[in-house]
Amino acid sequence: MISVDPEGGARLVLYGLSSLLLGLAGACTGGDQPSGPAAAVAQATQPAGSVESLPSVTLSRAFPRLTFSRPVFVTHAGDGSDRLFVLEQRGRIRMFRGRRDVETAEVFLDLRSKVRAPPRGHNEEGLLALAFHPGYRENRRFYVYYSASKPRRGVVSQFQTRADDPNRADPDSERVILEVEQPWGNHNGSTVLFGPDGYLYISLGDGGAANDPLGSGQDLSTLLGTILRIDVDRQDEGLAYAIPADNPFVHRPGARGEIWAWGLRNVWRMSFDPETGDLWAGDVGQNKWEEIDLITKGGNYGWNIREGRHAFKAAASAEALIDPVVEYPQRRGREIIGLSVTGGYVYRGDRLAGLRGAYIYGDYVTGRIWALRYADGEVLAHREIYTPSTPVYIASFGEGPDGELYICGFDNLNGRPGGRGRLYRLNVR
Repeated sequence: MISVDPEGGARLVLYGLSSLLLGLAGACTGGDQPSGPAAAVAQATQPAGSVESLPSVTLSRAFPRLTFSRPVFVTHAGDGSDRLFVLEQRGRIRMFRGRRDVETAEVFLDLRSKVRAPPRGHNEEGLLALAFHPGYRENRRFYVYYSASKPRRGVVSQFQTRADDPNRADPDSERVILEVEQPWGNHNGSTVLFGPDGYLYISLGDGGAANDPLGSGQDLSTLLGTILRIDVDRQDEGLAYAIPADNPFVHRPGARGEIWAWGLRNVWRMSFDPETGDLWAGDVGQNKWEEIDLITKGGNYGWNIREGRHAFKAAASAEALIDPVVEYPQRRGREIIGLSVTGGYVYRGDRLAGLRGAYIYGDYVTGRIWALRYADGEVLAHREIYTPSTPVYIASFGEGPDGELYICGFDNLNGRPGGRGRLYRLNVR
């Protein structure tokens, strides 16, 4: 996700239409309640008569003295420390203590010599994802996803932190786990995270360009357009990982056993709810609809037969297609609602009491933020909780060790290679 190509991108978002979108995104107005078309979107899936409260929020700088170069993700190691780790798209991971007055962020790992990223690569390529092993405190292992060249491909690799310095990774410890050829530079998917079952989940886009020209979304013989589930603590013959025996397509002829879910265009950010184990994902749309999905074992989410709930291609599916939990249109009349969804988190922190248990997500281009409550297969409440007067371009949400949410925001939409970004926090009005 880092460019909104007009045909529909990965999309870390919109560089080709940047001047137009900057003007339109900047025209969004603030307020405690959404109004006009935005209100219609927010209320579209909210049950009539719902009295559930989802308070509005503001944004503020989380660490006022820190800036980053195109920050695309922030996370923690789960090791009991207060450290936060920020991915910079061109290939660095920077680390700092999670104190508001922190002044410096050290380099934890520098992969710039390996990573294909702007300006040499596509705007959506780079160092895009990071996950720490559940046993990181003992084994010092973590996993990254990055774009590489010759051939153009996505790489999932394992690294280790140095034994003599917990604040430095060993760049020579790399062990490549998985490589997937990328036909085009966009639609890289690019989340890696461990589930409550201890397996590594990986989102991969449909291969890029527009309209899914390879038909990857409905093709179980390719890893593109899917979410994978693999075991990095074991190895099957010929692989650097093992395929869990209970994966849904292990025994289907012609299907890749690594696949957990399919029919996805470009999942940009997914997360597990630590209390329910639900896997939430934001799937970036083509040119009309953005969607939020609950990912289930073996689920087919319809791309490229459908975009959201809406027909996209004149084709039928022998598989049942799973509807989004919610969707929003990219435009209502002349107003741009959003052009590239950024998946978020179910909030389980303490600062924002009124939002505890709500799934919070946003849009990269317009900077709008929504919240929804969901239970027993039903959306109980859903509304826009932040409409910026001056947008923060939401490249990613992230979570600290205390369950508090952060936003990786770009200062501009143009995608300049050295573009500055900052970390923000949410505050209830």
